[in-house]
Amino acid sequence: MVSEIETMTELQQHITNYFGIPQHALDQIQARFQETKLIKGEYFTKEGLAVKQLSFIKTGLLRVFKNEDNKEVTQWISTPGEFITDLSSLVFDTPSRWQIQALTDCEFYSITISDYRSINQILPEWVQLEKLFIAKCFLSLEDRTYNLISMSAEERYLNFIENKGTLLNEVPHHYLASMLGMTPETLSRIRKKITS
Repeated sequence: MVSEIETMTELQQHITNYFGIPQHALDQIQARFQETKLIKGEYFTKEGLAVKQLSFIKTGLLRVFKNEDNKEVTQWISTPGEFITDLSSLVFDTPSRWQIQALTDCEFYSITISDYRSINQILPEWVQLEKLFIAKCFLSLEDRTYNLISMSAEERYLNFIENKGTLLNEVPHHYLASMLGMTPETLSRIRKKITS
């Protein structure tokens, strides 16, 4: 006998994991997602523009960053298995605060903002499920903020290695240093200390 999980598509499994959507609504919601692509260097969104979609990353890497005082600050590197959008733009219908750029060729499952906002017509309990999703996003950001202010640079690096260590060979180190709240020189020094 095949379990429900085994019959789910990859996208359905992630929709269930992130949003807790019940099985009976999955097919209708998945039908609103389309496969989309970005070529390395293209932008998912730019600061000041409205976000057009919420996407689940199937393959590829994206950098979420901002230009401030002629300096780029990397907020996050998004990887396969994560959803990507500018959350404040999605929720509050405001211009994006972030640049989101493909670091590699990327494939997504994407839902337009209008289709995303119509999910409550399929699923009456959507408002509550969306609140839980946004709460999970907030908790994740809260943990990252706590780590930045409570951990030493070396502890942040070790935590990064434990959770996203494969990025060391895939992403320029100055992006990773920025994301970890340190200079490239500090990152290099910590790497040398740990590997020696």
